[in-house]
Amino acid sequence: QVQLVESGGGLTQPGGSLSLSCAASGSIFRIAVMGWFRQGPGNQRELIATITNNGNTNLANAVKGRFTISGDNAKNTVHLEMNNLKAEDSGFYYCHARVFTTGADSYTVHWGQGTQVTVSS
Repeated sequence: QVQLVESGGGLTQPGGSLSLSCAASGSIFRIAVMGWFRQGPGNQRELIATITNNGNTNLANAVKGRFTISGDNAKNTVHLEMNNLKAEDSGFYYCHARVFTTGADSYTVHWGQGTQVTVSS
């Protein structure tokens, strides 16, 4: 069993900043990728940012220059710093991880419960 626990998010005005953190725990041998996806009302879940265990990052074009993703392999955590937030950044943010559990030959995909981010004046 692998659990992803998110923290952070909340409400801010346009131009403000928020941060998200996610910690993975359980039967983890190695985490290949961690990241964040967003789902707005009536929309599909979309990739916001990911980071691999060797530090390679991938950010959606809409957030490049404003969001920063970082990770700590030793702690199995990922952090998303969101600056200059816009109304369209609002939505439910889900932590995502591709995890090799102990003894497994391939990774499994895991999701957190989600945390709300609202950007509104």
